[in-house]
Amino acid sequence: MKKFSICVLAVLISINGFSGSTPEDDGAAAELSHFVFNNAVEPESLDPALILAVPAHIINLALFEGLVTYDPKTVEAVPGVAESWEISDDGMTYTFKLRSNALWSDGTPITAQQFVESWLRLLDPETAALSAYMMTMVVEGADQYNLGQSGPEAVQIRALDDHTFQFDLIGPVPYALDMLSHPAFSVHPIHVIEKYGREWIHPDNFVGNGPFLLEEWIPHYKIVVRKSETYWDRDNVGLGKITFLCIEDDNTALNMYLKGQVDWIGYVPGARLEEMKLHDDYHCGLSFITYFYRFNINKVALNDHRVRKALAMSIDRQELVDRVTRGGEIPAFGLTPPLPRYPAVIGFREDLATARSLLAEAGFPGGEGFPRLTLLYNTHEGHKRIAEYVQQLWSDKLGLEVEIENKEWNAFLASLDTCDFDIARAGWMGTYLDPNTFLDLWTTESEVNSCNWSNPEFDSLIEKAAEMPAGQERLELLRKAEQILISEEMAVLPLYYYTRMNWIDTDVWGGWYENLLDVHPWKAIYKK
Repeated sequence: MKKFSICVLAVLISINGFSGSTPEDDGAAAELSHFVFNNAVEPESLDPALILAVPAHIINLALFEGLVTYDPKTVEAVPGVAESWEISDDGMTYTFKLRSNALWSDGTPITAQQFVESWLRLLDPETAALSAYMMTMVVEGADQYNLGQSGPEAVQIRALDDHTFQFDLIGPVPYALDMLSHPAFSVHPIHVIEKYGREWIHPDNFVGNGPFLLEEWIPHYKIVVRKSETYWDRDNVGLGKITFLCIEDDNTALNMYLKGQVDWIGYVPGARLEEMKLHDDYHCGLSFITYFYRFNINKVALNDHRVRKALAMSIDRQELVDRVTRGGEIPAFGLTPPLPRYPAVIGFREDLATARSLLAEAGFPGGEGFPRLTLLYNTHEGHKRIAEYVQQLWSDKLGLEVEIENKEWNAFLASLDTCDFDIARAGWMGTYLDPNTFLDLWTTESEVNSCNWSNPEFDSLIEKAAEMPAGQERLELLRKAEQILISEEMAVLPLYYYTRMNWIDTDVWGGWYENLLDVHPWKAIYKK
């Protein structure tokens, strides 16, 4: 199976400058509460089956809705297309009752059979869906079909009637309900896709079922959506129009925000961070995101876990967050950010003496004979500063020669997808509040494991945990798996846990709430 790699952080942005006119409200747009958000990069697609990165997910929240959606305050699952559901006593079967007034934007009713066809489309190996791995981890038979080992009949999903959709899980997966808010579990307008093929996401052909409808898409400039009049809960949608800008330069975006031309930004230039923290519209808190470096295990030297450990143990993370990133980030020694019942794993300690010893054991004393490697990052001033810091540190402390290289966003993603890198910056934002959302990425068959790392014991632990009910025993299995990933193998190199930083005036805009996932459903936002 082809493996894909997508670094999921809204901070994954590239700076090429901004050209084009500023979106301006005419009288009608102003009356409809026009909201402008800087989404930073061009989304990889608007097709729910072909997206995984945060910028596309943000737009998806406006255009599509699944069985459930996010509560804007708690980010727990609340009714979406499904008005209610039942879970069997053993936690293995979910039955959803769809709304009779749930429609596509062309007026076509949404049926349970469309969910069946949509989920099978996602799993079809020919679709090459980036997020199919999520469904294979929870739905019975999904992995066999996605791997080409069986036909679609193996997938245990069914339409009991037009408004009743049912599926079976591989076990009593405790996070399954919240997971369904992710675009991977969306319903797709199959009738439109069959008619237009890949062109179905063009504004002239587009059909969605979310609170907003695609109106305009100027690549690398902006995407405009307007309130949908066919959405089942349209009376509770507070915005008339949203413009998603693709401004890749933080200075440009900040200046537009300060002039009132943009209503919400998530990043500011490092040189102005301390100044912007003093603003009343600054919102900050711990985030469920980890910044890390991934290794291409197939590369010479990096195929030795002692080398990977040496690289990890030589970095002073506290100095990194204090002097380089300066956003209140928390040094990370494991991959999963801390949760109430899952304290952060300490997979290693910073220890320069041990790092040098491990490098010597691997055959590179003082860096002698070590191959020249390249550290890849997507173009952005923040990623550049981190890469330069790590490059200098590895040179001074380990005697290694590592080059740094930047690529614009789409070229960067292409390098990850084809495993054309030595070491690459990465990030992952959990899509539900459970450690599994960080760990199942690294199973052998995961479509986002582009590191070429594989460990049968790790795979077994992740599979076993997926079949267990919630509880401390399950969390201990996941902790053991993370220890293998980090402590024993150092398959990826954690650097820090993110803090959420947003600038939005909540005295002007209501329905926007701080939450751990930093997910903000557009349906809830309104002008006060």
